[in-house]
Amino acid sequence: MTFRQGYSQEKSHPPTQAVYVELGGAGLVYSFNYDFRFDKSNMNSWGMRVGAGGYSVTDQSLLTIPVQINRLYGNGRHFFELGGGATFVYYRDRWEDYQGYYNGRSYYHTTVDENYYWILETGDTPALMGTLNFGYRKVPEDGGFLFGVNLVPAFNQNGFWPLWAGVRFGYAF
Repeated sequence: MTFRQGYSQEKSHPPTQAVYVELGGAGLVYSFNYDFRFDKSNMNSWGMRVGAGGYSVTDQSLLTIPVQINRLYGNGRHFFELGGGATFVYYRDRWEDYQGYYNGRSYYHTTVDENYYWILETGDTPALMGTLNFGYRKVPEDGGFLFGVNLVPAFNQNGFWPLWAGVRFGYAF
């Protein structure tokens, strides 16, 4: 009796996960994101992206956390992306107003403002801003450099902003 060892060719899977930086878009200023497909064998499927962004300078700080459900439509390397979700926004601005001089000492009053205005007034933060996503995503068939541009309309209790956009660069695997 003879035994023969066979090797099966490893089947490659499409790059259904990605990490990327998005300038503008659902993260408002910028965000670092992780995106994945629910069906690991199909790029033309529903997925989700979660990110975090913001800044802290002098007395201002901003934290954004975009979360979106999205669907890719296309084949090969080129996809149309459609989705929607919400962005958590927390903003804080501190400043001191000179109040006077008494007994050789200056007095200041510290004010904290938690109202944020970027493309829409959020009111007091923390707050949620709804986002939609219409865009183009280029993903190499075997993974690698990812590129995308998106139109990201935003809305909340104070209105609707239809012309906000984002651009993303990252790595698909």
